[in-house]
Amino acid sequence: MSTRPDEAHDPAADDDRWRGAGDRIENLLDASSASGVLARERAEALVGEVVDLYGAGLRRIVATLDDAAVQRLIGDDLVASLLLVHGLHPQDVETRVAGALDSVRPYLGSHGGDVRLLEVTTDGVVRLELTGSCRSCPSSSVTLELAVEDAVRAAAPEIVTIEAVAAERADAGLIAPDSLFGHLHGSGNWVAAPELAELASGEVGGFALGGTTVLAGRIGDRIYVYRDRCPVCTRSLAGAVLQRGLGSNDPVLRCPSCRAHFDVVHAGARLDGDGHLEPFPVLVRSGELSVAVPAGVGG
Repeated sequence: MSTRPDEAHDPAADDDRWRGAGDRIENLLDASSASGVLARERAEALVGEVVDLYGAGLRRIVATLDDAAVQRLIGDDLVASLLLVHGLHPQDVETRVAGALDSVRPYLGSHGGDVRLLEVTTDGVVRLELTGSCRSCPSSSVTLELAVEDAVRAAAPEIVTIEAVAAERADAGLIAPDSLFGHLHGSGNWVAAPELAELASGEVGGFALGGTTVLAGRIGDRIYVYRDRCPVCTRSLAGAVLQRGLGSNDPVLRCPSCRAHFDVVHAGARLDGDGHLEPFPVLVRSGELSVAVPAGVGG
């Protein structure tokens, strides 16, 4: 059923529809293969003609706009992706990658980490230095890698690979360069979690995401997500609340079962002994709040 011009427009529903457009097109092309190679080739040619037609129109539209208008356009994920497809995005790949790294830097900082862009080669290789992941958390490096990988590929889909090089000084807290990004593909999934935005500052809640139960808390304008499991007593953290920090104003999460205390802001480090909560990355992807759930994590 078509939508009349006077009907209310739902931007969220529109974004959801176009976010999956690429997959739908690919599925239709695959279906055409059932009729033979020739049918597939014709379908691909048809898609190519349509893309070229709309690209030519988009190029003329962009040519009539001033720089300020174009900058506003690239703030929309859908429009920015179309500009990239047609080679009309005003920012070069290095600028986009640098901006993507800036967007995840606050998250990395919560893990005591940081990232530095070394170079973007002409053959599509992004070289980074990712350092300082939380020393006591084995899963911290994985969550950092997921966050960086996703942000960079979303901003610059034309890149081929992401590589890390050794830091200038060896340090026990640094992520091994030969392992960085080596196990990401197929290692986890980003799960849309718009419901997390409903948390009020200082509030904690449990959520089921991708078959995994997580505990999420908001502190100011930032949301932190951890696996719903206390590393000390191995029980659920259901019922936990944020409290004033031990000797500081930083918020602390206390396990309701064993009363162990954890630093919510700094990757869930335990404050009164050994142990560490398992953090999951939280980022805005295509305009939607999402959580990265590593493969093999459940319950």
